[in-house]
Amino acid sequence: MKKAFVPLAIVTAVMFAYAPIAIARVQYESTMLLVQKIFYFHFATWMALTAAVTVCGVASAIYLFKGTPSADRYAVASAELVAIFGAFGMFSGSLWGRKAWGVWWQWDARLTMAFMLEMVFFGYLLVRKYGGPGAEKLAAAMGIFGAATAPFIYKSVDWWRTVHPQTTVMKTLGDKFPAAWNLVWFCTAAFLLLFVVVLVARVRLEELRAELDRLYLAAEE
Repeated sequence: MKKAFVPLAIVTAVMFAYAPIAIARVQYESTMLLVQKIFYFHFATWMALTAAVTVCGVASAIYLFKGTPSADRYAVASAELVAIFGAFGMFSGSLWGRKAWGVWWQWDARLTMAFMLEMVFFGYLLVRKYGGPGAEKLAAAMGIFGAATAPFIYKSVDWWRTVHPQTTVMKTLGDKFPAAWNLVWFCTAAFLLLFVVVLVARVRLEELRAELDRLYLAAEE
């Protein structure tokens, strides 16, 4: 992964440099017009968040039951990315909602559950920073809980009445607006690569911190 990091970072940067150009060139959607262009990054952000939630949940479970230090590093790094992508996703969704629904926020099922997920991972980070001895294990349990809620957030628009578009929106977009469908997945690939690049860099930082702590302890002895 160390050898692939720089090429991945370059590819990611190129994709993000091209994405605004492609978004500007694609035709307007007939109803939402210019505001519809938010969707290309909004959807991609939530896909990257899904990847971060998954990594955090799996890594937290491994650390909680096996105590593997590297798993803990992946868990905390991905939890930070969940918080970042979640904040961006809710902000871009609010911009969309203002045009689509006439309000900045609706307390419907998906939005409320997504907000709760964001709070869970903010809590994860607070526990890691201020929880004291044993905080890593408690945070790992929170990471597993947060990951377990993700499927319910995804299916909430199908199970309950909600103003948020249902899960079939991407299939409909592919049938009616192929250029937009392709661009959405291009942006999604860019955000997933960004997730991988930042995750690798963040885990490396945790490894260096652990090594620095080891050297401090060795020097004190």
